[in-house]
Amino acid sequence: MKTMIFPDHAAMSRYAAQMIADQVRANPASVLGLATGSTPEQTYEELVKIHREENLSFAQVTTFNLDEYWGLAGSHPASYRYYMQERLFNYIDIPLEQTHIPRGDVVDAAAECARYEELLATHGPVDLQILGIGTNAHIGFNEPGTEFGSTTHLVDLTQDTIEANSRFFSSPDDVPKQAISMGIKSIMQARQIVLMASGSSKADAVAKSIQGPVTPEVPASVLQLHPNCIFLLDEAAAAGLK
Repeated sequence: MKTMIFPDHAAMSRYAAQMIADQVRANPASVLGLATGSTPEQTYEELVKIHREENLSFAQVTTFNLDEYWGLAGSHPASYRYYMQERLFNYIDIPLEQTHIPRGDVVDAAAECARYEELLATHGPVDLQILGIGTNAHIGFNEPGTEFGSTTHLVDLTQDTIEANSRFFSSPDDVPKQAISMGIKSIMQARQIVLMASGSSKADAVAKSIQGPVTPEVPASVLQLHPNCIFLLDEAAAAGLK
């Protein structure tokens, strides 16, 4: 595991975008694992800029997102499909059929989890996986206590996660209580993992993940076992490191 500390979120985002761009240049048919939330937003803005100014093509790229709220259609403004379309996919040349996100509006969650895991097996492994981290150290929506051997599954979100995500909804009551998420085993199969963290609210989770024991109670701590993982942190998120 490597750690890089940047003066601010913007510098971290530029570096992450360049890593993704370099991966696509090296292998135009790369499989990218993508995350949502506030942390990677500037990274996607930078990627759109690189696409436009440097003619970086995503035409052969395949993407897999980590998760989606259970019960939300992709057209819902708070869904992760909508997020990805509005922040990245609509502004680059990637064909829609090469972008994969769990479907939150199908009836059979177990069947959807199996379908998604089969897609990962067919197209994978992921070449470069982008992760964020929750204040409770979750990765994807793998909450504390999730088994390290888990594959794509239906998750009951913790109250902390629901409250943290309520800013994207009209009220906390509107936040879905479940989500479909790639499992920890699914994430760990990526060839390279880049975890991004920004802000003082993530400092404790980052410190436990990098310097604490490897335990399911700190899901991101499993990344200590990955052969090619890097944490990109701004100074505030790195403040808890010894």
